[in-house]
Amino acid sequence: MQIIYKDIKVNYVFYDNKSDVNLVYLHGWGQNIEMMEPISKPFMNSSNVLILDLPGFGKSEEPKEVWGINDYADLVNHLVRLHNMSSPILIGHSFGGKVALMYATMYEARKLVLFASPYKKHSNDNSMKVKVLKGLKKVPVVNKLEGFAKRHMGSTDYKNATEMMRSILVKHVNLDLTEEVKKIKCPTLIVWGTEDAAVPYNDGVELSELIRDAGLVTYEGCTHYAYLERLNQTINVLKSFIGGK
Repeated sequence: MQIIYKDIKVNYVFYDNKSDVNLVYLHGWGQNIEMMEPISKPFMNSSNVLILDLPGFGKSEEPKEVWGINDYADLVNHLVRLHNMSSPILIGHSFGGKVALMYATMYEARKLVLFASPYKKHSNDNSMKVKVLKGLKKVPVVNKLEGFAKRHMGSTDYKNATEMMRSILVKHVNLDLTEEVKKIKCPTLIVWGTEDAAVPYNDGVELSELIRDAGLVTYEGCTHYAYLERLNQTINVLKSFIGGK
C-alpha cells in the first residue's frame, strides 16, 4: 500500500483484523518493513498490524526537507488515524524506537515496546551507523530474510547516503529526549542486549528508570539486534506484554 504524505510516497502494509489491539512496527535506520516481519507475523491474524517503510528507506521516498523525529512521529500518527487505530501499541527498534518515544510524548499510545532505542546524545554518535550495520552482519536470522542482506545491508552507511539522509541522521543523533521521555505514562517494555555496541546497555537501564511505568528485559551476550538473535524469546515476551491489560 502507498500514500502520498507531504509530497512523498510512503510504503506500508496494513492487516485489518477488526481487533481492538492495534500494533505499529517501526524499523531501525537503514532497514525496512522486512526487518519487522519476524516479530509481526505471529500477530498478523489476530491484531490490526501496521508496518511502514520510514521515509528514506525501503520503498518510501526521501523527505523533501530535513525531517526531525517529530516529523516521523507525525507521519505515524497520520497512518494511525487513517486506519482508525486508536491508542496503538508501538514497537520500535533503534531509530524506530526513538520515533516511538517521540510519538508517545505527542499522541496517545496504549503501550510501547523498545528494542535498543537511542534517546540521548553520545560523544561518539558519529560512528553509530557503522556499528549498527556491522552488528547486523553477525545476526544469523538475517540470512533467513529473503535477499535482505544482499540488497540492503550497508546501503545507507553515512558515506553512501544522500545529502538529505545524512542531514536527517545528524539531526537524529543530536536530539536528546531525556527530559521528554519522563512525560511518558503508558506501560513500556524495554529489551536490550548487554553486548550492544551501537547503543550502550546502560542507556537501556537509564531509560527504564526515566519512564515511570517501564520494565527492562536483558538479553545477555546479545547485540544491537537482540530482538532477532533471540527471536522466539522476543515473540513470547511480546505476546505476554501485548496481551496484558
